[in-house]
Amino acid sequence: MSAGPSEVELTIDGVAVRVAAGTTIWEAARAAGIEIPVLCHDPRYRPVGVCRMCVVDVGGRVLAASCVRPCEPGMTVTASGPAIDAHRKVLTALLLADQPQQASQTRPEGSALAALGRRYGLDGAGERGPLGLPRGTGRPLDPSSPVIGVDHQACILCDRCVRACDEVQSNEVITRSGKGYRAKIAFDLDLPMGSSSCVSCGECMDACPTDALVNKPLAPKRRGKPLPLAPAPAPEPTPPPAALKQVPTLCPYCGVGCSVTAHVDEQHNKVVWIDGRDSRVSDRRLCVKGRYGFDYATHPQRLTQPLIRREGSYPKGPLSSALRVREGRRPGGLVDYAEVMPHFREASWDEALDLVAKRLLEIRERHGSRALAGFGSAKGSNEEAYLFQKLVRVGFGSNNVDHCTRLCHASSVAALMETIGSGAVSTTFRDIENSDVAMLVGTNATSNHPVAATFFKQAAKRGCKLLVIDPHRPQLADFAHRYVRIRPGSDVAFFNGVLHEIIRRGLYDRHFVAERTEGFERLKATVEHYPPRVAAQLCGLDEQEIVDVAVTWGSARAAICFWGMGVSQHVHGTDNARCLISLVLLTGQVGRPGTGLHPLRGQNNVQGASDAGLIPMVFPDYQSVKDPAVRGRFEAAWGTTLDPQPGLTVVEIMRAALKHEIRGMYVQGENPFVSDPNTEKVRKALAALEFLVVQDIFLTETAEFADVVLPASSFFEKTGTYTNTDRRVQIGRPVLKMPGAARLDWDIMCEIARRMGVPGFEFTRIEDVFAEFAGLTESYRGLSYETLGLEGKLWPCADPEHEDGQVVLFEREFPGGRGKFVPAEFAPPHELPSPEFPFVLTTGRLLEHWHTGTMTRRASALETIESEPYADMRPSDMEALGLCDGDEIAVTSRRGSITLKVRGSEAPGLGSIFIPFCWREAAANVLTSDALDPFGKIPEFKFSAVRVEKLRPPALADLDGAAE
Repeated sequence: MSAGPSEVELTIDGVAVRVAAGTTIWEAARAAGIEIPVLCHDPRYRPVGVCRMCVVDVGGRVLAASCVRPCEPGMTVTASGPAIDAHRKVLTALLLADQPQQASQTRPEGSALAALGRRYGLDGAGERGPLGLPRGTGRPLDPSSPVIGVDHQACILCDRCVRACDEVQSNEVITRSGKGYRAKIAFDLDLPMGSSSCVSCGECMDACPTDALVNKPLAPKRRGKPLPLAPAPAPEPTPPPAALKQVPTLCPYCGVGCSVTAHVDEQHNKVVWIDGRDSRVSDRRLCVKGRYGFDYATHPQRLTQPLIRREGSYPKGPLSSALRVREGRRPGGLVDYAEVMPHFREASWDEALDLVAKRLLEIRERHGSRALAGFGSAKGSNEEAYLFQKLVRVGFGSNNVDHCTRLCHASSVAALMETIGSGAVSTTFRDIENSDVAMLVGTNATSNHPVAATFFKQAAKRGCKLLVIDPHRPQLADFAHRYVRIRPGSDVAFFNGVLHEIIRRGLYDRHFVAERTEGFERLKATVEHYPPRVAAQLCGLDEQEIVDVAVTWGSARAAICFWGMGVSQHVHGTDNARCLISLVLLTGQVGRPGTGLHPLRGQNNVQGASDAGLIPMVFPDYQSVKDPAVRGRFEAAWGTTLDPQPGLTVVEIMRAALKHEIRGMYVQGENPFVSDPNTEKVRKALAALEFLVVQDIFLTETAEFADVVLPASSFFEKTGTYTNTDRRVQIGRPVLKMPGAARLDWDIMCEIARRMGVPGFEFTRIEDVFAEFAGLTESYRGLSYETLGLEGKLWPCADPEHEDGQVVLFEREFPGGRGKFVPAEFAPPHELPSPEFPFVLTTGRLLEHWHTGTMTRRASALETIESEPYADMRPSDMEALGLCDGDEIAVTSRRGSITLKVRGSEAPGLGSIFIPFCWREAAANVLTSDALDPFGKIPEFKFSAVRVEKLRPPALADLDGAAE
């Protein structure tokens, strides 16, 4: 059978091969199972053919680099043989001759060049190389990076690291510098790696075929004293790679859900290093947290035994908290256990669990079911979320259960449910590969979703037009077709202006609007009042910016909209999301490849925890607690009568605790003392509780308020399913053994339920929990541990045995029927700047730290890279206040004050200041308002009025005091 017009036939080592036209010889050989060694080549990168290790004999005429030479019809290729092997041996010898005799560092998984040396019998050559040439010694070491060791002498200038940085991560940090023998890879032209703009993703290290770039062993020294009652063992030496166990699992951080392989020293119960794993989600890519942020799980401050508060140990609350300043200095970055532990005593599990069950039952009997509440966690598994909300609803008897989605995308979900009948993303983030326009609103993806951001940057390089809309300039603006810096809090005005212009120019999809939506005339009437001239004045823009966005979006073939917490974390967050949904519906950009709505989820399982019912107004799969038919199904399944009244949300629960309406709480894996707005009010609320039980892996700031603390399992110690921002359900697998007497979270919940006399918690396997949950939903129905495999499945999945799941949703209809246009009118934020508080505070995440820092600040590499609190301000604003980089400032709002250092940055807008909320010793939420969006009940994290003041150095203050 002859090859088709788009195929070519050739022979490689006597094997007939048929491949697509344009396929390289190396690719064709690999497909045929014929090995051709390479050093400079990796199929993930653009082939360059610089190492010549992959040469093959083409027709007996020439030795050609197979990684760049395309196949031709009738070509005869010899990929191995005496002459070719001799060529490769000499080339390997020449490369080895330049390697240092004693490697300054070694790759734990081994060097590809060294492996070739062993293959050709060239190892162990002594002081002079295999050809008798002197060993090279002319190029330096660079130990400046905290996570990657650089040995320029071991570099063979294959440029794999350059291509990995440029083509995969799109960070474009690495190049070459020098000439001749002095040529070497360089960072930001010629800086030490640790001083460059490198973000420590490790992609270059993963690409390197020699010992030039390697993972540094993570330093055993940690910040924070160990738990006095359970000192940590001394660090053990790392065993050789052959002794390590490889475990396929997931990254425990953001909502991207990257696939990883953990290399584990089982003897000493520690992760030695982590690699990216091939998957449809992340394609082997990782960020600094995923690759280097794993050792928090073995930090000496891990809780290992239940703790009970000692009698008379009051006042309750953080003794080493973000609110306490003594001796003129901020407390350190971690809880000081020496101060906290005298207020607790160790207890047996039986004593602790009996006390928890007894006190919760007493409060329920004395004050009623609605006097109890629970905070679950988006860091836990679907099974844990399902069991937790079931325990609150069945055992406590109310719907007072919530989790961090309330602080993340509650307004987005409220708007999506209202307009299309589903709170889920309509497509995957990698579907941007099919888009010609992508809008990114209020999302700093390079910090919050770094691996997803690599695909966004690649899409921009391929020609996809990125429209980046954000008051705080994100790094993705460097790749944007147009970046628009709107005034903080003006999102509704801006998008109403865009909608107005699309309608005026007739750029909307009339057929889609007529066939699949309702409410168009109402939307049209509303946005009629927002022509670009008016909207631009409200947003602080030139009207042409609004026109350009409207024309670019309205003219797109396939356009996708991503948004983050810059949209949702406002008192008008639901209105912001309504506008984005209207923009997508108006132009028919949903239900096709490359189109859709995608609110990027922040935590690793915030999508799954919401799916599992960890929300006060819905059961699993977003089924309303007020619907009698829905409630009847869950009552039959759970064997109980359920409360028909929606419960309280996160902030509402704290307000109710202050009024003594909520008297008992169960907090599992959350840290509201740092994550919730208006910290002073949270402190008072937690202290006002009659009883608080906290289940966590560390003694968090919230746990310092607890009456009972239960030591739980970290992500790396348990089996469970997690649903990423794409709706992909994946299995996290156990990597480590739990320390001391710590127990699995789901087992603790079941045990509390049993001791409270709550039926339906007789589970013996986590798989059975998932089966019960999936069976009560439409979205997860049919999924099982057996069908999820190593890559998981997207929900919904009609045939889990044979399909991956549905990428694009809403192809023909929306779950709510027709999509609804819900117009929004512009309104100002809850509080505006004033002469007393002239700056606008925005909070957010860092690349190196995650959420409240409970995990990442105990990860040695991450804490080394970014270890102290800081705020970002525009240099011009700093100059007006007489500030320089590194100065101490006080930031004050109507709710409190914090002190920290300031850095100059062009990211914040004029009159704005950005503070990451991970710093417990300078907690941004001391400053933020607990005013709520009336629909999503989400607080206003992205807009608070503050004052910024320069602090005098302590020495100068002392001199002034002495002079007086």
